[in-house]
Amino acid sequence: MSDSKFGVLAQAFFLRQPDLLRFLKRRVGSQDAPDLLQETYVRVRRYAASEAISNPEAFLFKTASNIAKNHRSRLEMEQRYVDAGDVPEDIPEGYPLQDDQFDGQRRVQRLEEAILSLPPRCREVFILLRIEELPAEEVARRLGISRNMVQKHLHLALQRCHDVLE
Repeated sequence: MSDSKFGVLAQAFFLRQPDLLRFLKRRVGSQDAPDLLQETYVRVRRYAASEAISNPEAFLFKTASNIAKNHRSRLEMEQRYVDAGDVPEDIPEGYPLQDDQFDGQRRVQRLEEAILSLPPRCREVFILLRIEELPAEEVARRLGISRNMVQKHLHLALQRCHDVLE
């Protein structure tokens, strides 16, 4: 990842961090906003590797807005379809076991390496579809390629990610 590409975004993020937090609090509430702010940072960090951003502040707020929208949708779906019922008393509290945490971190690291090793266009398609959650038609339009080519790039990216995690 180019430090200069991310440097501009990082600077914008840290300068606008209080504004982003307020923005997220208005959309999801005070409890979830800090976690979504961190998720915004992670997504921006991942995306910065694939292309230069012409308006970093707009990109940050659009990313935060997408994350907040997805968060609200997920909560609505959980409320509609998930019935937690009574919580059993014998469920251990606290964090996952250290081995599980380490394994999860290793898998995330391998997945990130797999994404970064994709051919540039394939990586860009994957990031726009899976991280930015844009529709395939929009990705095709932005990149000037056919929807079929978008699907081929996505298939390759998913296959590589699957292979890494197997």
